[in-house]
Amino acid sequence: MIGNKIDIDRCDCEVIHEEIVGRVRAKMPKEESLYDLAELFKVFGDSTRIKILWALDESEMCVCDIAFLLNMTQSAISHQLRVLKQANLVHSRKEGKIVFYSLTDEHVRQIFDQGMTHVNEG
Repeated sequence: MIGNKIDIDRCDCEVIHEEIVGRVRAKMPKEESLYDLAELFKVFGDSTRIKILWALDESEMCVCDIAFLLNMTQSAISHQLRVLKQANLVHSRKEGKIVFYSLTDEHVRQIFDQGMTHVNEG
Protein backbone atom coordinates (compact mmCIF):
# COMPACT_ATOMS: atom_id res chain seq x y z
CA MET A 1 0.00 0.00 0.00
CA ILE A 2 1.47 3.32 -1.05
CA GLY A 3 2.08 5.71 1.83
CA ASN A 4 1.50 3.08 4.51
CA LYS A 5 4.98 1.64 4.78
CA ILE A 6 5.40 -0.77 7.67
CA ASP A 7 8.87 -1.42 9.04
CA ILE A 8 9.62 -5.08 9.69
CA ASP A 9 12.34 -5.87 12.21
CA ARG A 10 14.90 -8.41 11.04
CA CYS A 11 17.67 -10.35 12.70
CA ASP A 12 21.16 -9.04 12.10
CA CYS A 13 22.62 -12.52 12.32
CA GLU A 14 22.26 -15.97 10.77
CA VAL A 15 21.76 -18.02 13.95
CA ILE A 16 19.31 -20.92 13.65
CA HIS A 17 17.61 -21.89 16.91
CA GLU A 18 17.44 -25.59 16.08
CA GLU A 19 15.45 -26.62 19.17
CA ILE A 20 12.68 -24.13 18.41
CA VAL A 21 12.64 -24.96 14.70
CA GLY A 22 12.53 -28.69 15.46
CA ARG A 23 9.68 -28.31 17.94
CA VAL A 24 7.64 -26.20 15.53
CA ARG A 25 8.40 -28.51 12.58
CA ALA A 26 7.14 -31.50 14.62
CA LYS A 27 3.81 -29.73 15.19
CA MET A 28 3.44 -28.34 11.67
CA PRO A 29 0.24 -29.63 10.03
CA LYS A 30 0.42 -31.63 6.83
CA GLU A 31 0.83 -29.62 3.63
CA GLU A 32 -2.63 -30.72 2.46
CA SER A 33 -4.26 -29.39 5.63
CA LEU A 34 -2.51 -26.03 5.27
CA TYR A 35 -3.59 -25.86 1.63
CA ASP A 36 -7.20 -26.61 2.62
CA LEU A 37 -7.05 -23.90 5.29
CA ALA A 38 -5.74 -21.38 2.75
CA GLU A 39 -8.58 -22.31 0.39
CA LEU A 40 -11.10 -21.81 3.21
CA PHE A 41 -9.78 -18.33 3.91
CA LYS A 42 -9.95 -17.49 0.19
CA VAL A 43 -13.71 -18.02 0.39
CA PHE A 44 -13.84 -15.27 3.02
CA GLY A 45 -12.03 -12.97 0.56
CA ASP A 46 -15.18 -11.82 -1.23
CA SER A 47 -17.35 -9.04 0.24
CA THR A 48 -20.57 -10.48 -1.21
CA ARG A 49 -19.92 -13.83 0.49
CA ILE A 50 -19.13 -11.96 3.73
CA LYS A 51 -22.46 -10.13 3.49
CA ILE A 52 -24.26 -13.43 2.94
CA LEU A 53 -22.48 -15.02 5.91
CA TRP A 54 -23.34 -12.01 8.07
CA ALA A 55 -27.00 -12.30 7.09
CA LEU A 56 -27.04 -16.04 7.76
CA ASP A 57 -25.32 -15.46 11.10
CA GLU A 58 -28.43 -13.46 12.00
CA SER A 59 -31.07 -15.77 10.56
CA GLU A 60 -31.81 -18.65 8.23
CA MET A 61 -32.87 -17.16 4.89
CA CYS A 62 -33.95 -18.16 1.39
CA VAL A 63 -32.26 -16.96 -1.81
CA CYS A 64 -35.09 -14.49 -2.52
CA ASP A 65 -34.69 -12.85 0.89
CA ILE A 66 -30.90 -12.63 0.61
CA ALA A 67 -31.13 -11.19 -2.92
CA PHE A 68 -33.62 -8.56 -1.75
CA LEU A 69 -31.54 -7.72 1.33
CA LEU A 70 -28.34 -7.25 -0.67
CA ASN A 71 -30.06 -5.69 -3.73
CA MET A 72 -28.64 -8.38 -6.01
CA THR A 73 -30.07 -10.91 -8.45
CA GLN A 74 -31.08 -14.34 -7.25
CA SER A 75 -28.66 -15.77 -9.80
CA ALA A 76 -25.72 -13.88 -8.28
CA ILE A 77 -26.71 -14.95 -4.76
CA SER A 78 -27.15 -18.56 -5.85
CA HIS A 79 -23.65 -18.54 -7.35
CA GLN A 80 -22.12 -17.27 -4.11
CA LEU A 81 -24.16 -19.71 -2.02
CA ARG A 82 -22.80 -22.55 -4.20
CA VAL A 83 -19.23 -21.44 -3.35
CA LEU A 84 -20.09 -21.21 0.35
CA LYS A 85 -21.77 -24.62 0.26
CA GLN A 86 -18.75 -26.23 -1.47
CA ALA A 87 -16.58 -24.80 1.33
CA ASN A 88 -18.98 -26.36 3.85
CA LEU A 89 -19.79 -22.95 5.36
CA VAL A 90 -23.53 -23.04 4.66
CA HIS A 91 -26.10 -25.75 4.20
CA SER A 92 -29.62 -25.81 2.87
CA ARG A 93 -32.92 -27.35 3.75
CA LYS A 94 -36.00 -27.52 1.60
CA GLU A 95 -39.45 -26.65 2.87
CA GLY A 96 -41.94 -27.21 0.07
CA LYS A 97 -40.71 -25.11 -2.85
CA ILE A 98 -38.54 -22.86 -0.67
CA VAL A 99 -34.88 -23.60 0.05
CA PHE A 100 -33.56 -22.06 3.25
CA TYR A 101 -29.85 -21.49 3.91
CA SER A 102 -28.04 -21.26 7.22
CA LEU A 103 -24.51 -21.48 8.56
CA THR A 104 -23.32 -25.09 8.68
CA ASP A 105 -22.48 -25.16 12.38
CA GLU A 106 -21.21 -23.25 15.37
CA HIS A 107 -17.61 -23.40 14.08
CA VAL A 108 -18.55 -21.25 11.08
CA ARG A 109 -20.30 -18.77 13.36
CA GLN A 110 -17.21 -18.61 15.59
CA ILE A 111 -14.83 -18.05 12.64
CA PHE A 112 -17.05 -15.27 11.34
CA ASP A 113 -17.60 -13.69 14.77
CA GLN A 114 -13.88 -13.82 15.61
CA GLY A 115 -13.06 -12.14 12.31
CA MET A 116 -15.57 -9.36 13.00
CA THR A 117 -14.17 -8.90 16.51
CA HIS A 118 -10.64 -8.61 15.11
CA VAL A 119 -11.70 -6.06 12.47
CA ASN A 120 -13.60 -3.94 14.99
CA GLU A 121 -10.68 -3.84 17.49
CA GLY A 122 -8.52 -1.52 15.45
